[in-house]
Amino acid sequence: MATTIISGVQYSGIWSLAGQANAKALTTWPVPPGPKLFSWGANSFGELGLGNTTYYSSPKQVGSLTVWSMVNGGDECAASIKTDGTLWVWGSGAQGRLGLGNITNYSSPKQVGALTNWSSIIFSASAAIAVKTDGTLWSWGGNGSGQLGLGNITSYSSPKQVGALTAWLKVAGNNYAVGAIKTDGTLWTWGRNTNGKLGLGNTTNYSSPKQVGALTNWSSISYGGSFALAIKTDGTLWSWGQGTVGALGLGNITSYSSPKQVGALTTWYVLGAGGNSSYSIKTDGTLWSWGLNSNGELGIGNITYYSSPKQVGSLTNWSVIGARTSSCSSIKTDGTLWSWGRNNAGQLGLGNTTSYSSPKQVGALTIWTKLSNSGIGNSSWAIAVS
Repeated sequence: MATTIISGVQYSGIWSLAGQANAKALTTWPVPPGPKLFSWGANSFGELGLGNTTYYSSPKQVGSLTVWSMVNGGDECAASIKTDGTLWVWGSGAQGRLGLGNITNYSSPKQVGALTNWSSIIFSASAAIAVKTDGTLWSWGGNGSGQLGLGNITSYSSPKQVGALTAWLKVAGNNYAVGAIKTDGTLWTWGRNTNGKLGLGNTTNYSSPKQVGALTNWSSISYGGSFALAIKTDGTLWSWGQGTVGALGLGNITSYSSPKQVGALTTWYVLGAGGNSSYSIKTDGTLWSWGLNSNGELGIGNITYYSSPKQVGSLTNWSVIGARTSSCSSIKTDGTLWSWGRNNAGQLGLGNTTSYSSPKQVGALTIWTKLSNSGIGNSSWAIAVS
């Protein structure tokens, strides 16, 4: 009897058994478990990465690969890093924001260079800022306010290193402003400084990173349209910038150009900032929101503005926040995905264009793990692991 040699072959994410030439059947096996990328909402420039410019009101898988590690969206564009450390981008290429050396739009993911050491990436309007695994900081795209941090206001369509330091850890940005935390816990900001959103005590634009104070205990930062939120290692919450709609959470509508503590609690853990709304999860798993609420984006069942944190429901199993301009999504510890707020382009993923002022579950899946915290636009991106 002849011996048949069986080998596993991967093709477009589908595993199959391929026998000898005289094999009479091909057996197809389920897609192997791994991180899949999904998108939904507005898609005018191909920012959903689905190979077209069609809007979708329910999550659609981007390709068939199961190798996506993180995703972040910007102004009509998006970027994702694969588990192999490669960087991929798509959507609007205006001002070179995709880093591909041109200003072309792409509706499917395109690789940026050939490097395999990208760690994280964010968009700040027309600019992209990324950190590599070696701790170096890189930027490209529009630079009219110095948001690339390169000491000038020249735009670049390919990645440029910001300084020579290898100590960058986390980065956040929105609306031409950028903030980053180094491995020593110091906080640095640069770019447009309208309403003092750089936290430097003034309203001057800076084209190179400037340290915010002298403290070394900053843990995370998130940028809204014209304000910033940050958490320190002691669990305290701080904010600065435009306060006119209460997005700073300080109980007033005053703007501040230096960090101000939000209350006295030391239990703040996860941050998210939309256009003019703020969100945070505490260490006990409760979800809180404040600021602009015109479209019910605070998720508290009304359209009332609040200048101090308000709890969203009473659940204690919130885990991840993905904030957008006028809506928000969140993942619970059970892997379910929930969204609320403005839904004119289907960005809530609920299969319709109805806005909701309370969290609504997106489908029935319990495999969601990561969300884009873009703060801009009407598109959504998420990663799920099956």
